[in-house]
Amino acid sequence: MTGPEPGQEAATGAPTAADLERAILGETPGLSGTEVAAAAGMSLADARRLWRALGFPDAANQNAFTRGDRDALVLVARAVADTGIDFETMLRLTRAVGQTVARLADWEVATLSSAVDEFAPRDGASPDLMKASIRLVEDLSPRFDQLLVYSWRRHLAAAVGRIEAFAATDDETMTEATVGFADLVAFTALSNELDENELGDLVEIFETRCADVIADHSGRVIKTLGDSVLFLEPDPVQAIDIALDIIAVVGRDERLPDVRLGLATGPVVLRMGDVYGPPVNLAARFTSVARRNRVIIDARTAELLPAVDFETRPLPARPLRGFGDVEPVTVRRTRPRH
Repeated sequence: MTGPEPGQEAATGAPTAADLERAILGETPGLSGTEVAAAAGMSLADARRLWRALGFPDAANQNAFTRGDRDALVLVARAVADTGIDFETMLRLTRAVGQTVARLADWEVATLSSAVDEFAPRDGASPDLMKASIRLVEDLSPRFDQLLVYSWRRHLAAAVGRIEAFAATDDETMTEATVGFADLVAFTALSNELDENELGDLVEIFETRCADVIADHSGRVIKTLGDSVLFLEPDPVQAIDIALDIIAVVGRDERLPDVRLGLATGPVVLRMGDVYGPPVNLAARFTSVARRNRVIIDARTAELLPAVDFETRPLPARPLRGFGDVEPVTVRRTRPRH
């Protein structure tokens, strides 16, 4: 017996969470892991590995899969067979998609949940949030699917360009780059004074402001941590300009606390969308040294800056955890950008 079509209420009355799930998936799960794996000509063990790589718990012994799941697994199997790509590489790609899309989904739900009340039909004084949610899914999903594919292709093209900029040949290549860390001042104390909505708004404004600045300079946001943003830039001059512009838009925004930035240049490893290496840790340590709305850099970054455009000044050496005594450097731009 099949349930109602997406968007239709169950015969018993108001729509339920199951109706919302059906509206999102387009159907009701009814296939087992064995059936899905067999359709793809894949072993159950490999199918389970791919499912877990997407970020879902093992459900091989349950009728938890849809025809869409089956078709997706068939596509993966064909991709492995037709391209010659090895299964472990496909597993890594699947994990990258799963982790990225999981965060995207959480972000979307959090964003839409705050707006769904506006679309809710009202029965007396109480809005029907479930009906509104199903309506939003039906109206937005086809458009968002197209936007998602478009955005992925544009970011894929940009990622290829970054590989050339970083002179890298694979995702494990070590290359020199400038790493930046932007950190809000006294965030912990402030978070204790705000309610959940106020805190969420503050974090969103901060992350959005930083992301816009970084994108304007062709940098790359590596990760956001609530009160801090980690970014990467192959050109140290551009990295300094990113830092100065973040101070301009964040440090002078009355809705936000002051901000401190640390930058360090050196060999880093790009892997699985993240960046590793001593410059990452050093840039983070510098945020504890920088004054409010100021930038602190390391000696290597200072060496790479043109003296005609920047003035640098070494500060007294101080101990930084994991690095011993380090002499930070202050920096300011002395000539306007061209």
